[in-house]
Amino acid sequence: MKKDVAPKDKVFQTASRLFYQHGYRAVGVDTLAAESGIGKMTLYRHYPSKDDLIVAYLRDSDELFWRLFAEITQDAPTAREKLLAFFASLQEYVLSPACYGCPFLNVATEYPEPDYPGHQVAIAHKQSVRARFHQLAKEAGAKEPDVLADQLFLLMDGAYMASRMFGAPNPAAHLAAAARALIDSASG
Repeated sequence: MKKDVAPKDKVFQTASRLFYQHGYRAVGVDTLAAESGIGKMTLYRHYPSKDDLIVAYLRDSDELFWRLFAEITQDAPTAREKLLAFFASLQEYVLSPACYGCPFLNVATEYPEPDYPGHQVAIAHKQSVRARFHQLAKEAGAKEPDVLADQLFLLMDGAYMASRMFGAPNPAAHLAAAARALIDSASG
């Protein structure tokens, strides 16, 4: 027998889907309540403000990103292969209809104020991705790991934006090859 979804989870699942597909500002509390079938009072009991719900969604997105990153790279024997595996998987994702860009870029675009709580979560996530790229670039023997990490970071975010702007198909169709070229040129 399937257990009923708790109201807090129902609101969160609905918000996650709507925020990712339609944007943060475009989705109001009335829409969240109607789509989730949860009253506004119940919604506010679990998430005192829409901003709290946005931050919860972004924190969950961060956990999901790192869980998927670990799964994608776990069988790669070297740092170079880990980077290549990540970009091959990212290419597949950004070319799929399921991709609506990057939730962290999306929130930074809609809420450009650096002190906005969601923007702060986005910055922390992006800093940790850059740090991981730097670590892997260094382990892969890049002559200038800082430069390679930044190049890969920009390549990743460009692919996310191409997906958000164009849908599928989009210019990210050559993402894995571009990453390979950058990685190969950095170690040569």
